Amino acid sequence: MTTEAAVKWAVDPTHSEVQFKVKHLVISTVTGSFNQFSGSATTTNDDDFDDAEIHFSLDVSSIDTNQEMRDTHLKSADFFDVANYPYITFQSTSFKKAKGDLYKLTGNLTMHGVTKEVTVNAEFGGSAKDGYGQTKIGFEITGVVNRKEFGLTYHALTETGGLALGEDIKLIANIQLTKQA
Repeated sequence: MTTEAAVKWAVDPTHSEVQFKVKHLVISTVTGSFNQFSGSATTTNDDDFDDAEIHFSLDVSSIDTNQEMRDTHLKSADFFDVANYPYITFQSTSFKKAKGDLYKLTGNLTMHGVTKEVTVNAEFGGSAKDGYGQTKIGFEITGVVNRKEFGLTYHALTETGGLALGEDIKLIANIQLTKQA
């Protein structure tokens, strides 16, 4: 029986982005991002990502919705409560090929002090060597989480009694990883 050496990959923050989308007044969508994050993956070889171990961390204070007042409110105790919960973390429990370049990524998401198992889609974008000879791989991660399940229960109402802020949060992350020597 041969044992394959683990291959380590690190998130390249310069060529990656983490965004979210939420309905506002049920009529439009607000997009935001987290500008500071880190993560890594461990695989058994360069070409097979089945069963990869993945972990990721977002610095919540880096939230950016292009509106300083809204960002300040999102960092407050009404929402993320950055003073008490400065990071959102993810630790994979399963990474399985579904079909072609599509994978299902399951793991424990911890946000606002609450940990829940979530499953998101991961689409493999390919691999390439950059101008410095480094091997890079890319994935686009998409999914939906319900903010209330993580204790983010702020819910202002409109004058007609409708929700001012949607409960489902769409997640979109375009992640480029660099193979570590």
